[in-house]
Amino acid sequence: MAGLINHLNAIRSFFNTGGTRPSDFRKQQLLRLKESILKYEEALSNALFSDLHKSKEEVWITETGMVLSEINACIKSLDEWMAPQPVPTNFVNIPGKSYLLPEPLGVVLIIAPWNYPFQLLFMPLIGAIAAGNCVVLKPSELTPATEKIMGQIIAETFAPNYILYAPGEGAVLIPELMDAFRYDHVFYTGSTAVGRIIYQKAAAQLTPATLELGGKSPCIITRNASLKVAAKRIVNIKFSNAGQMCITPDYLLVHHSVKEALIRQLKATILKFYGEHPITSYDYGRIVNKKHFNRLRNLMEGQTILHGGEHNEEQLFIAPTLLDAPSMEAPVMKEEIFGPLLPVIGYGSDEEALARIRQNENPLALYVFTSDKKEADHWLQQVPFGGGCVNTAAMHYLNKNLPFGGRGNSGIGRYHGRFSFETFSHIKGILKAQTWPDIPLAYPTLKGKLKTLKKVI
Repeated sequence: MAGLINHLNAIRSFFNTGGTRPSDFRKQQLLRLKESILKYEEALSNALFSDLHKSKEEVWITETGMVLSEINACIKSLDEWMAPQPVPTNFVNIPGKSYLLPEPLGVVLIIAPWNYPFQLLFMPLIGAIAAGNCVVLKPSELTPATEKIMGQIIAETFAPNYILYAPGEGAVLIPELMDAFRYDHVFYTGSTAVGRIIYQKAAAQLTPATLELGGKSPCIITRNASLKVAAKRIVNIKFSNAGQMCITPDYLLVHHSVKEALIRQLKATILKFYGEHPITSYDYGRIVNKKHFNRLRNLMEGQTILHGGEHNEEQLFIAPTLLDAPSMEAPVMKEEIFGPLLPVIGYGSDEEALARIRQNENPLALYVFTSDKKEADHWLQQVPFGGGCVNTAAMHYLNKNLPFGGRGNSGIGRYHGRFSFETFSHIKGILKAQTWPDIPLAYPTLKGKLKTLKKVI
């Protein structure tokens, strides 16, 4: 513990020198990070295949490519983000000038999960560097091959008193990291249960926290939906990374009039994408470990399987699986699935569907498939959720111009692009007054000035 405290104090000392503040320094660090990622691109691809059976194409789309794109966007826009932003000045303060001035928070802690172990560690890191902070990184220990390569990237790119890489068992290391030091911000991605613990520890030191959590994200398919398109886009996202994605559709709510037709399209699409034997598919992933494999297998017990259901513990394989109308009281409908199981539930009225959604409040995402604009707008307004899509799923995550984050049980705060910069910055409000005119009305005595003050203020 003493060694850890010394490391953290060294980071604070470096931040206090002001060395991270200049725009040129921040850009240089982002460029160095980009060069290192490109150097280790193949190694990262191999590691992610080892940990999660991801193809090199999937690694590029959902991990390395996203991170490199984020770096490029930050470098391009950083001067604009750092510049004072003028805002209107109220009448009382004329002829003064008002503006917003961003400053770095200080030393921030970023804790990442295992499902996208590279992207979900490095995306917030980019925002923290761009905002001028020093960073402590806690990667997931559940993807050891990727954890090792990421450690090499950080060690070769940054001094440990600037960016500290802290691998280890989360249950032990995270409490040590948070008890040993007061951070200026904590950024956590993971489960709601652990998020509550992180939030409590942060609150004890009045440390602000961003929590990117999960939840049961519904996908509504109305009677007006294009079923063929819906099936392709749902299957493509739901079974990417073997369903281990926080914004994947957790369950489908399908209007009764199109339920059977959609199921036929889903089955045909699964066969088209992954073949009759998905265990041999180039594009299909694996469950991260036996603990999660057994959890998912238990969620299937007692359920009516419409398609799939095959599993192989030795290979940590569970086939793309459709479940028919589980009870809302079943475990598969009580907890976030985070795997390749997709419940398909019929509904008759909007009120019925909304009542089901409300049993798992504040989902991270909502997806609506419909050709009726008014119908889409209705659902977007009726359901409180983090972010979402109409006629596709999860693709909002790829648009860095959109904030990503949850609300309530699915998270606190937002990031991506400029939103990451703002998350890791404190925005000061500044008024620069003039020394002339110096109006007597503002000074004591105020007696007899109330009528005038009411008019002015």
